Amino acid sequence: MNNSTPAIAFENIEKNFSSLKVLKGISGKIYRTEVVAIIGPSGCGKSTLLRCLNRLETIDGGHLVVNGIDLSHPHFNHRQLRQLRTQVGMVFQQFNLFPHLTVLENLILAPCKVLGKTRKESAQLAGLYLEKVGLFDKASAYPEQLSGGQKQRVAIARSLCMNPQIMLFDEPTSALDPELVGEVLQVMQQLAAEGMTMVVVTHEMQFAREVANQVIFMDKGVVAEQGSAHEVLTNPQSDRLRLFLSRLNRDWQANAN
Repeated sequence: MNNSTPAIAFENIEKNFSSLKVLKGISGKIYRTEVVAIIGPSGCGKSTLLRCLNRLETIDGGHLVVNGIDLSHPHFNHRQLRQLRTQVGMVFQQFNLFPHLTVLENLILAPCKVLGKTRKESAQLAGLYLEKVGLFDKASAYPEQLSGGQKQRVAIARSLCMNPQIMLFDEPTSALDPELVGEVLQVMQQLAAEGMTMVVVTHEMQFAREVANQVIFMDKGVVAEQGSAHEVLTNPQSDRLRLFLSRLNRDWQANAN
């Protein structure tokens, strides 16, 4: 394991929604260039944890440091939030593209507004990342003219335009038709190969097995198992994880048929 300062460190973090305890003392470390897959049943707290990592949700207890920024500090301020958002990109399940803007306009908005780049600089950057995700020819299209897989690849390119050091993915393929999943995972696989630090909430076990360095299995708001992808997915220690993986495998086989 890498002994340098982790890109993300969380210790005993808690998150409540009114009386519902969603995260119950979660701890972990994610190092630079690592790909970490977070898996677990619906409602176990996976997406909430991810949203805490870029402060879309605030934590109610514990200690959380992301890219050197202490998100749990009582005096965390707007300047630090802005800094965090430029360094940590997020790709959502539902794409979140602006429907009234073209693909190119979706991509240049944040670099212009947040990074202060000129429209020309932002457009050059957008062209570079659209080419990277194989959609350079779609720059003038509107989101409604794209397939789900294309929308998600545009969403990834949009995040990359901010030159993030860490990328968070919240079930990026779950809203896609099965035949479109591969094109999105291929882009993510390429990012991983280039050394992007990535945290991925996913049900795609093949991706986790082949690409992730570390897998975190969450259950009922706690980390139930954690380790290398091979350890966790090939040799699960708990009945709960064995049941979860066998259920996913059954669903995958049913969809394949």
